[in-house]
Amino acid sequence: MNSSDPESGSATGAEAEAAAWVVRHERGLTAAEQDAFSSWLAAHPRHRAAFAEQRWSWEELDRLNGLQTSVHAGPDASLLAPADGRPAARGRFVVPLVAASLAVVAAIGFFHRSPAAAPAIAMTALALCEEQRLADGSQVDLNRGAAITVLFTATERRVQLERGEAHFAVAKDPARPFVVEVEGVAVHAVGTAFSVKRGADSVAVLVTEGTVAVNSSAAVNAKHASLVTAGQKAVVSLSPRAAATVVEAVAAAEMEERLAWKPRLLEFDEAPLAEIAAEFNRRNPVRLEITDPALRARRLSAALRSDNVEGFVRLLETDFAISVSRTRPGVIALQSKR
Repeated sequence: MNSSDPESGSATGAEAEAAAWVVRHERGLTAAEQDAFSSWLAAHPRHRAAFAEQRWSWEELDRLNGLQTSVHAGPDASLLAPADGRPAARGRFVVPLVAASLAVVAAIGFFHRSPAAAPAIAMTALALCEEQRLADGSQVDLNRGAAITVLFTATERRVQLERGEAHFAVAKDPARPFVVEVEGVAVHAVGTAFSVKRGADSVAVLVTEGTVAVNSSAAVNAKHASLVTAGQKAVVSLSPRAAATVVEAVAAAEMEERLAWKPRLLEFDEAPLAEIAAEFNRRNPVRLEITDPALRARRLSAALRSDNVEGFVRLLETDFAISVSRTRPGVIALQSKR
């Protein structure tokens, strides 16, 4: 297969080649492959869309492997003990990979079998954040549904944010600038950490470490770039009559809230279920709702990945006599089983 053949613009050919490029990206591109990939993207307008679509499909399956970054220990003995249903009952668990994976597989299977009948929150509930290590050692955290295209050359490291939000921890390499591009906005960095969010009518850049230069389509060269340092954010309007880029300071509390989506390990020691649910709600688009006061007070000890809502509620349902229902979009209701 000639991956740079411009005649491969047919739907079938583009999809097949895009799938092959996704596989190569997963195991890492050589310098020659990076050049070939860039040429392939430019060879036909359909190629970029085909790659983004194939990448999305791959990520839906790859998120199952992403559960490996959850806690690796198995449940301790109390996980398998029968629940007695008392409000003050206590239990201890860590998220088992098998149980969490089965929950996600079952939900994905249901979604693909009957998409028209699937609840409105199905994809939001399933999606996990994704962590990627780029060939240069940079770390990228992708928020749910986000997608990037990596275009590295010998002189530049360029990443195209196709959709969503991503946080970048850039490996230092002064000889190869690191550029994140989205909707005509370019964020230049050498060694720093920052997030980029593609919104409906603007691009937001939040810097957590170092300094970046933000160029909009109106800023045609570095002289017009806006410098954004740690603790600041920049918002670039995508309107044709856009005003100048707005740069302002961000309080520590706001910084934490804006980056709460980044996956991390949450550890609780005999914490009320209401407290655990509140922490998940702060970090995820799907909200856990507890109406039973006794259930809110039930104490659990847990070590959980912050974005694995599906694995968490699956364990509550199967091992702790808690009923899970989805009666409203974006809400998972928790109740004691009668």
